[in-house]
Amino acid sequence: MSEYTRGLRRDFHRHPELGFREVRTAGIVAQELNKLGLEVKTGIAETGVVALLEGSRSGPVRTVRFDMDALPIQEENKVEYASQVPGVMHACGHDGHTAVGLTVARLLHDHVEELSGTVKFIFQPAEEGLGGAERMIAEGILDNPATEQIYGLHVWNEKPVGWLGISPGPVMAAGEIFDVQITGRGGHGALPHQTVDPVLASAQVISALQSVVSRNISPLSSAVISVTSLHAGEAFNVVPPSAHLKGTIRTFESQERALVMERFEALVQGVGEAMGCKVDIKITPLTPAVVNHPAIAMHVQLVAADVLPDFEVDSNYRSMVSEDMAYLMSNTPGCFFFIGSANPQKGLAVAHHHPCFDIDETVLPYAAGLMASVIARDV
Repeated sequence: MSEYTRGLRRDFHRHPELGFREVRTAGIVAQELNKLGLEVKTGIAETGVVALLEGSRSGPVRTVRFDMDALPIQEENKVEYASQVPGVMHACGHDGHTAVGLTVARLLHDHVEELSGTVKFIFQPAEEGLGGAERMIAEGILDNPATEQIYGLHVWNEKPVGWLGISPGPVMAAGEIFDVQITGRGGHGALPHQTVDPVLASAQVISALQSVVSRNISPLSSAVISVTSLHAGEAFNVVPPSAHLKGTIRTFESQERALVMERFEALVQGVGEAMGCKVDIKITPLTPAVVNHPAIAMHVQLVAADVLPDFEVDSNYRSMVSEDMAYLMSNTPGCFFFIGSANPQKGLAVAHHHPCFDIDETVLPYAAGLMASVIARDV
């Protein structure tokens, strides 16, 4: 089974596809599921695939979700399975997720006589900030039959193979994207007194934003404000008329989110206007927080202790990264867990979304075996 899983992962890695363009990937997914005789639906939210496996006994409808999309990054790895698509690579591990998902389907199909209830497999497009989960939900993937429990996983290069992050409560942050336009009055760079400088105002805003978390959020809680883009002007001798800031806000709890948003808007508006500029703020929700149901997280922990007894189980792990699995779990109890995929001894410890990202493939059968066992055993 490990050869099957690794072979799929490498094939997907060689042929990465961006969100809502996973035509080849979805075709392979559907083909493999059809071989098992599952009830398969394709073309959901453009390229999503959903399949049903009926157990031999009555029981709940349990859903497992795996994402398929790659990223617009030029791969720099020198491996035989490196991306063959210029400017696109699997830099987050979704190739591994898709391979694991198909392996889970095979494992559960092979033990269908021992399986209770219905297993719904979701292979989702466009997780990377493009709204794939929302599109699939709008097209009814959690209905007919209605999902009663939901599960997902992520290979995780922040931790080595042999580590599992399975925590109750919030595990991945809610995310917002902010877009701020600061408008002043342009002019000659040698005559700054005749201008209202939006670059200086932007610098003051960025500096002041560092106080929002450090002076408004408890040190025992977590929040992040990151300004990741600043664009203003082109010429060396011209004060531009405007500056443009972009970035992200991450929080776990609704009260903290409300406070951070309030302070963010008040500070950006106040500092910008104090510098004589006009300020326009646009904040776009990315995802809510991923929140694990305590009883279901405990179920996954217990299964992990049984089937992977040598693995370290971290029950307090959280990440400020966001995941649109949050939408799938908003109204359905479930568990989203992490499985370490790094191996520094093999040079496989580069962070997600890096052009040299790669995983230790020995993690794949562990991930598939754990997920299959979690689904096979009743909560």
